Amino acid sequence: MMKRILLLFLTLVTLNITAQDLPEWKPKLKKVFKFSTFYGAVNGGTSLSDVDIYSVTNGLETQTITTPFDYSITFGVRKIARMGYEPKEAFKTGMENSYSDAATIGKVKGFEFLFEVDYKRQQGENYVDQNHFLRYVSDKYILKGEYLEDGFADIKYFETSQRYRWKKDKKLSFNIGAVQRLSEPYGYDPLAEWRLSNNNLHYTFLALEEGYNVEFDGQGGAEYFDPSGNSVATSTEVWEAVAIPEMLANYTEKKRNELSQTIQHSLVVGFDYYHYTKTFWLHSWGNLIPYHYDDGNEFSYHKYNNGQWYDYSGGLIFGYKYNKHLGVFVEGKYNKYWNREWHDFSLGINYILF
Repeated sequence: MMKRILLLFLTLVTLNITAQDLPEWKPKLKKVFKFSTFYGAVNGGTSLSDVDIYSVTNGLETQTITTPFDYSITFGVRKIARMGYEPKEAFKTGMENSYSDAATIGKVKGFEFLFEVDYKRQQGENYVDQNHFLRYVSDKYILKGEYLEDGFADIKYFETSQRYRWKKDKKLSFNIGAVQRLSEPYGYDPLAEWRLSNNNLHYTFLALEEGYNVEFDGQGGAEYFDPSGNSVATSTEVWEAVAIPEMLANYTEKKRNELSQTIQHSLVVGFDYYHYTKTFWLHSWGNLIPYHYDDGNEFSYHKYNNGQWYDYSGGLIFGYKYNKHLGVFVEGKYNKYWNREWHDFSLGINYILF
């Protein structure tokens, strides 16, 4: 992951500092980072309240489940021109939700970039979110490199694209080109080889292969142990309801991590539209990836999907002020890559009194 971030950063600098300009690298580097913002922030808050769980198996027993507080730690640097509808923040807190960051084209031509890492704990679950990209936009073409990791949506990939751009006018443009994506082989099902002809799963045999053990007491009972020798169940009901699901989750994660990442070459078409006034604004974009080259790889998504498929992404930011008191807004973005979907949206009404 760090290699990809470094590659993005070096590409940004290299494309702005050529060999013959080495004596002038300082002013050029200053130009690259001019108007950029470095930021770091820690945010926290209360998570779920404590929950009491009752049991009467061995008399009345009470267990309290405590969820630790939520937090996020954010580090980043960004150079992205603020759209007309975006407010100017006094400070970057890492909690901002800038939907426009996902747009193919920004407000200005030239280089823009974002590098942001978020370490989060939400409802007791720890995960990492990352969004790094650099792009160069001109009247005729668009170049972009991006690394995205969304821990909540379980999606992670590195993407580069090269597109020809055609401008209909100052507001609307269309683009077409090639996109390359490096990721784990999404669609791969580690449990497929363990399914029986009736589509049931031979889960106990799989558990034994993974190091679990079963000891029978000779009276029809059994105790189940994990690979470390810890007792995980003393009944078939607990074994199937608790231990087996955990074993399957660990097994599928292990098998996915064992596979090498695959690269996918595809065709991409898209559009961008931006119109802004102080009382009305509309910013929308969309990308469709309708064709993917099949290189015959054993773990190609073509095999899991039985041929071609559509990947797409898009966003909409709309705002309208009826008068100085009343206004409405709609904002959101949606992505679907392989068998993963992730999205955010916001909508509402504002009314200012007097």
